[in-house]
Amino acid sequence: MPAAPALLTRRFRALRSVRARILLSMLVVAAVGMIVAGGTAYVIQRERILSQIDDRLVSAVDESSFIAGDAQPATLDDALYAIVQRLRPGTDEATFAIIGDRTAIVPGGTGEFHLEEDAGFVARVLAETAGGDVIRGTAAAGGTSVRYVAIPVTVEGDATGVFVVVVDLNARLLPVDEAFRTFAIVAAVALAALGLVGWSVAGRLLSPIRNLRETAARITATDVSERIDVVGSDDVSELTVTVNGMLDRLDSALTGQRQLLDDVGHELKTPITIVRGHLELMQASDEADVSATRALALDELDRMGGLVRDISDLATVLRPLRMTPVPTDIGALTENVRAKASALSSAHHWTSPEVAHVTASIDPERLTQALLQLAANAVVHGTSTGTIGISSEVHAGRLLFTVSDDGPGVDPSVADTIFERFHRGSGSGGSPGRGASGSGLGLAIVLAIAQAHGGTASLQSARDSGATFVIDIPMTSPLMQGDRV
Repeated sequence: MPAAPALLTRRFRALRSVRARILLSMLVVAAVGMIVAGGTAYVIQRERILSQIDDRLVSAVDESSFIAGDAQPATLDDALYAIVQRLRPGTDEATFAIIGDRTAIVPGGTGEFHLEEDAGFVARVLAETAGGDVIRGTAAAGGTSVRYVAIPVTVEGDATGVFVVVVDLNARLLPVDEAFRTFAIVAAVALAALGLVGWSVAGRLLSPIRNLRETAARITATDVSERIDVVGSDDVSELTVTVNGMLDRLDSALTGQRQLLDDVGHELKTPITIVRGHLELMQASDEADVSATRALALDELDRMGGLVRDISDLATVLRPLRMTPVPTDIGALTENVRAKASALSSAHHWTSPEVAHVTASIDPERLTQALLQLAANAVVHGTSTGTIGISSEVHAGRLLFTVSDDGPGVDPSVADTIFERFHRGSGSGGSPGRGASGSGLGLAIVLAIAQAHGGTASLQSARDSGATFVIDIPMTSPLMQGDRV
């Protein structure tokens, strides 16, 4: 028994679906159009035939008057005989003459339309023409509907008779009625075919949306790898492409979030373990041990605080909406960064070997942040009193910022991983990663800023020959086409 309500629920839901509503709208519009077109054509054709019948009856009045005058009859019988003989009935017509209270004259022929034999109709005609007026009307007689005209005929010195012309309305309107019935049958078949085709087409057009709903139902907070197949190039397909792009962004965001949480958990676990271990082993009665443990704990906590700040900075630069490009004098920016970087270390010699004198549409604050990060990296990992160069140049339609030092350099084998988050080397003095201090987020922030400008960051280094970091930005904006300042 429970299956019946469930089946009814599914059917009701199907009737309320977008597919059903689209199909219903199509059928209603098509049906209304067919009814209006067919009904209008039927009414026009019917009125045309009725107008022709009325014209025929009016002409019968004129012709009977002419015949009666032309024949110059001596008696009423002669007049009516002349009219009946000369006004012969056409198809679906009947004529006859009434003298007194009976039908007196009927034209010869074998027609099946004989209203002169209908006593009720004859009595009606006599009653309507009792006043001597020509009467035109519609009646139901002889098992059909008729349109008729009754013409009183009078001959001086004799009685008054009536000449009657009758037209079978049903017979005259039969072709129009049959044509309308045929149209109704064809319209019904066309609506049925339209319904079948519309149901199929609507299903095909809406299938991406149905797939979208099913895919969305399968997506969970931990798995957004599902994608919808794109078929065709219409608006619905474009919607599918847009949704797939949204899912890509969500997948990337979730992947980054998971990676960030994993990295943060891994990076915070070490200092927490160190502090906890030293606190557990600390001799509270030994002032020297307490002091050493306190210094170590504070140092680890400071490192954790720096890690949190770097994570916050990285999250900030990863937000595209925070980038605000403005026309910027690249030469002035380069000199400004060099002046700020010189405050990082007075023991180093700061230079700008090359400066690009162009105006570019960039975010000066973010690029300054990236270049100062590279400069701080050079101070920490280069020689203690060497030269650090900060340059800018335009090459092959691209804007290049470089920060170089004369330190021990970086092993080229780690060039591809040095910009990864939380990446730190094992020590200075030509070691692969240029030292293990810091949180390992500085170069990741540099790369994020470069990518936010549509470019990238890279390392050019060899062991014992210094390191050169390059921020490469494409000059695609009209404001970045090398306008000299």
